[in-house]
Amino acid sequence: MRPLLINGEWLTTSHASENINPSDTSDVIDSFAQAGLAETQDAISAADAAFASWSLSTPQKRHDILKTAGDEIMRRKDEIGELLSREEGKILAEGIGETVRAAQIFLFFAAESLRLTGDKVASVRPGVEVDITREPAGVVGIITPWNFPVAIPAWKIAPALCYGNTVVFKPAELVPACSWTIVDILHRAGLPAGVLNLVMGAGSVVGQCMVDDARVNAITFTGSVGTGARIAKDSLPHMRRLQLEMGGKNPLVILDDADLDVAVDVAVNGSYYSTGQRCTASSRLIVTEGIHARFVEAVAERLNNLVVDHALKPGTDIGPVVDATQLEQDCAYIETARREGGNLRTGGALLKRDTQGYYLSPALITDTTPDMRINREEVFGPVASVMRVRDYDEALSVANDSEFGLSAGICTTSLKYASDFKRKSEVGMVMVNLPTAGVDYHVPFGGRKNSSLGPREQGSYAKEFYTTVKTAYTAP
Repeated sequence: MRPLLINGEWLTTSHASENINPSDTSDVIDSFAQAGLAETQDAISAADAAFASWSLSTPQKRHDILKTAGDEIMRRKDEIGELLSREEGKILAEGIGETVRAAQIFLFFAAESLRLTGDKVASVRPGVEVDITREPAGVVGIITPWNFPVAIPAWKIAPALCYGNTVVFKPAELVPACSWTIVDILHRAGLPAGVLNLVMGAGSVVGQCMVDDARVNAITFTGSVGTGARIAKDSLPHMRRLQLEMGGKNPLVILDDADLDVAVDVAVNGSYYSTGQRCTASSRLIVTEGIHARFVEAVAERLNNLVVDHALKPGTDIGPVVDATQLEQDCAYIETARREGGNLRTGGALLKRDTQGYYLSPALITDTTPDMRINREEVFGPVASVMRVRDYDEALSVANDSEFGLSAGICTTSLKYASDFKRKSEVGMVMVNLPTAGVDYHVPFGGRKNSSLGPREQGSYAKEFYTTVKTAYTAP
C-alpha cells in the first residue's frame, strides 16, 4: 500500500484503493491508502502550521527544491512516462511527453522563485515612500483530474510552492500513482514537514473537507462544471480565492481555403489523440460547404487507419478509454447523437484486443446541428461531430454558440479570416492551423464562460492566483 503524506510523515490507513491499468484490467499497478475526514483535517492543520515558516523561506531555498525535483523528473521521464501510460491509458510517447512537460514546469517555477519582484513608486504626498509587494496566498487546496496525472499536478503544485504557499493535494482517484511519485520526489528534494501534504481519497470526503475548512485560503480545481460550481458555492462563506478549470466544447473551423492535409492533421490530432480525453480537444468540427465532403472523407480514412490498442504496445496510435464509466458515457453520447439525427460516419465500436481493456474505435459523427447534445455537452472521449456551414460568418457564429469558452481553432490560408477569428473567438486560447489541444508550459492557460473562473494557470500569470498584493506606505 502506498501511503499518504501528512506533516512530513508517510501514513497508511485502514482502507486502500487499487489502481487498475485501463489497457489491461488484470494489471493492478498498486494499492493506495485512502484518507478520511480525520486525515484530511490533519493535513490542513499541518499546512496551516507550516505556512508561517515556509512563506518567509528564501527564494534560493525554493529554487533549489523545485530544480532538484524538476531534474529528477526529467532523468526519470521514461520510467514515469510508462507509469502514466499504465494508469491513465495514454500511449507511451504521450506519457513520456507529458512527463517532460512536468519537469519543464518545475524548472520554470524554480527560476520564477528568483524573479518575484515588487514596485517602489512615488507617493502624491511629499516624503512618503510606497512599496508594492507580493505575498503568498496561504494554504492552497489542490484538486486535480485524471486525464493529465503528471502535468496538471505539476502546474498547480510548482507555482504554489514557488510563491511560498503550503499545499494540501488531492489527486484524482483513478490516477494516484503518478501523483504519489511527484510528491515523493518533492519530499525527498527537501521540502519541510507540512509544506506539501498528499491526501488520496474520495472527492465527496477529502475534497469536501478541504472546501468546508476556513483554513484553506485558496482552492485550485480542474474537473467538471458541476463540481466546480459546487466548490464556488461552498467557498463563498469563506471568501477564499478560487481558480476553476471546468472543461470545454472546443470548435475547430475548417474553411474552404484551408490546406486539406493540414486541416486533417490538425483535426485528428486535436480530436482523437490522448483518446480525446483532453479538455482542449476539438470536439466540434465546423466545416464550410466547399471543403466539407473532401474533409469528412479524408478524416474518416485517417481514423480507419489508426491503431487502437494497449497504450504500451509499439505502433499504437490511441490507447483505451480511462475506465468503464467513461466508456459507457462515450457510447451513450454516440447513441444519443444517432437518435437525434447524426450519422455515425465511422468508428464508435467496442474493440477486443489481446488484453481486456476499455477500447473504443474513434468516432466521427456527421450531419449534426448546433442544438444536438453532441454539440452542447462535453463527451471527453474519442468522439467528434461535424457541422456543415455556409461560410466564415456562420462558422464563427456556430463556434461561439456554446456555454464553454476554453480553446478554439481555425484552419485557413487567409490572413483576414485568421486575424478576425483570433479577435472574435469567445475563448481563452485560439489556434490557427494548429490543434486546439497542446499548449506551451510558460504561457497562460484558461478560458471564459463556464470553462474557467479565476486567474489563469501556468507561466508568470500564475502569480495572480498564488500571491496577494500588499501596498505599504512609509513616512519620513
